Amino acid sequence: MTLPLEGIRVLDLSRVLAGPLVAQMLGDLGAEVIKIEKPGDGDDSRSYGPPFLHDTAGARTRESGFYLSANRNKRSLTVNLGSESGQEVVRAIAKQSDVVIENFRVGTLAKFGLDYDSLSKLNPRLVYLSITGYGQTGRMAHRPGYDAIFQAAGGHMAVSGAPDNLPGGGPTRSGLSIVDILTSHYGVTAVLAALSHRDRSPEGKGQYIDIALLDSMVATLSHRGMQYLISGKISPRRGNVGGGGSPSQAFHCSDGQLVLTVGNNTQWLRFCDAIGEPQLANDERFAAPTSRIENRELLTPLLEEKFMSNTKAYWLDALEKADIPSGPVNELDEVFRDEQILSRGMLKSVKHPESADLPLISNPIQFSETPLDRYEAPPTLGEHTDMVLKDILGYTDDQIESLKASGAV
Repeated sequence: MTLPLEGIRVLDLSRVLAGPLVAQMLGDLGAEVIKIEKPGDGDDSRSYGPPFLHDTAGARTRESGFYLSANRNKRSLTVNLGSESGQEVVRAIAKQSDVVIENFRVGTLAKFGLDYDSLSKLNPRLVYLSITGYGQTGRMAHRPGYDAIFQAAGGHMAVSGAPDNLPGGGPTRSGLSIVDILTSHYGVTAVLAALSHRDRSPEGKGQYIDIALLDSMVATLSHRGMQYLISGKISPRRGNVGGGGSPSQAFHCSDGQLVLTVGNNTQWLRFCDAIGEPQLANDERFAAPTSRIENRELLTPLLEEKFMSNTKAYWLDALEKADIPSGPVNELDEVFRDEQILSRGMLKSVKHPESADLPLISNPIQFSETPLDRYEAPPTLGEHTDMVLKDILGYTDDQIESLKASGAV
């Protein structure tokens, strides 16, 4: 079955996370992705460990879990971008590509003649995505930055974490590199839109895409940002307490935690019966959604005591029978043995050059006509250098050996 992006070639000049994730998702969708890496060291994220993958003999490889998370369905080609011969290799690939992805600091690739202005003259159909910390404009455009910096500057930390008056309260960063991950989704959307525009326009011209990590973080403030903009008021951090109803939060059970949300009065009546406290449904303090929110500080201790009286499994079963939205607070070992998650095919096992059984987290998109069933292991450093030079660019064996001898690849 043909995948949605078969026939699209992506030149991936990016490193670490946001850019590689864009390329990986395009690869999942069927694009051919050629990843350019620095000879010797490769993508910076290869060293972001431990943990590292162990080979079949139990020895540690150089493949970090971080790198493996963002580089499946790609071909790895090592190129020295500082070498003129290496730059010519990249230009040759760009001439035959549909998409270029890069996340170098502003102006870096222009020094090598690998910026959009240079490459689009060779290939006007090129869609060129640049991901930077602060974007291509503004006084901070040339500054470096990492995920946590943009979580802080973009407001994510301000809306995350427990209230200041609680132990451990205060602005809190996400446990994930959430800005990179969110930015990658904006990047994929932008590339697909630009490809669609190119293929529908009479001249078939590509375009340049400028995406900033900081902009992406601000954009994903969503309703929390809009609530501030229309009210001028900074809403308090709520930790694990939701803002759309009550109860809507995490509760400790005798052996773990669960999360639930009671979103309306019908659910509230069923909820009270499910936990064996039907009298709460008639309590005037909690009878209406607004009153439950206003009296949250009275209601929450009652529910906390109740949930601590039994196990997480017991309460989740009772809540499921009552059709109350709820779920466990899973540790990662519980996530990857969760029956529902496994039934959705969210784990794949592939053969890796260093390991016969490499687990991968699946792409969550499920198409009816073009299922995403391509899962190739993230490449080892330079694994496909000869193949790309010979099969795609048409270099001879002598030319390839000459490039290697000069350090260009």
